[in-house]
Amino acid sequence: MLRLMQSVVVSVVLASAAPLSAQEYPQLFNVIDVASDDVLNIRQEPSASSDVIGTFAPDATGVEVIMLNNTLRWGLVNHNEGTGWVFMRYMQGQGQPIDHYNMPVGLSCFGTEPFWSLYSEDGIWHYDSLNDPPAELEIDIAQDSGIAQDFRRMVRLTGPDGPATAFIYPAACNDGMSDLAFGLSISLMTGPSAPMLNGCCSLSAK
Repeated sequence: MLRLMQSVVVSVVLASAAPLSAQEYPQLFNVIDVASDDVLNIRQEPSASSDVIGTFAPDATGVEVIMLNNTLRWGLVNHNEGTGWVFMRYMQGQGQPIDHYNMPVGLSCFGTEPFWSLYSEDGIWHYDSLNDPPAELEIDIAQDSGIAQDFRRMVRLTGPDGPATAFIYPAACNDGMSDLAFGLSISLMTGPSAPMLNGCCSLSAK
């Protein structure tokens, strides 16, 4: 079963009580300052002495950094079916990945029980599920909080069954099937009487 580390109820209560602190992660990064004949190591732990479990090419782009470690020098990334750490000295952020009233093209979300997925493209969310026919949900508005670097979005959509809604918020999330980590969670209703689906989101392309 999909394990969400923070419930929507808790998020809403906290949001109504006080403004969220600045959220800069997850965010997409590009690899920089690595020689063309070299690679950026992905390490098992946030340490230069830790085992290398993978690499990024010197010109890699769109690498999603989920969070930083407590020294702010290492970033958590997904690799294969698990996670690893990269040295942030060699990473450059692409900037705020979610702007006002919009969602990034590469955003994808997914959940289990039942299995479902959606991805954003040209103002449309494409929804697929084992239990339902495919659907296109047109984004009417992706309302932000007005707080800089706050990733929370209350999204209003129009679908084949009428109005649909989604709440995207920063919270540690796991897909329940792997050791991958995600920094955004979602609660989604595809129609006015549809059940609420909970899942994880990634800023990387589908």
